[in-house]
Amino acid sequence: MKKIYHLGNCSTCKRILSEIKIDKDVVLQDIKEEKITAEQLAEMAQLAGSYEKLFSRVAMKYRILGLDKMELKENDYKNYILEEYTFLKRPAIISEDKIFIGSTKSTIEALKKAFK
Repeated sequence: MKKIYHLGNCSTCKRILSEIKIDKDVVLQDIKEEKITAEQLAEMAQLAGSYEKLFSRVAMKYRILGLDKMELKENDYKNYILEEYTFLKRPAIISEDKIFIGSTKSTIEALKKAFK
């Protein structure tokens, strides 16, 4: 299974999606329009190794809520992502048994190889 969690209005997500080959069997989920479920997030965390790896510290609300001054635990990361879609590092892309998180150059290169 291939699934892409993204924001439809995010220019970075749009750019990355335009760089990979998206077949008709790939499921696209705009996380603003269709909230992430606890089950979906648990699957992503299992593939990533933790909820923290899925958490975006560049989200505007990260500093607004003072989270940068708190010591967050694994359950905190999970709950914040479920409550506010902007806390999910994007795009988060599942390809079979691998997950690609974020927009770093190395992640995008690995992603391109998985979506050939």
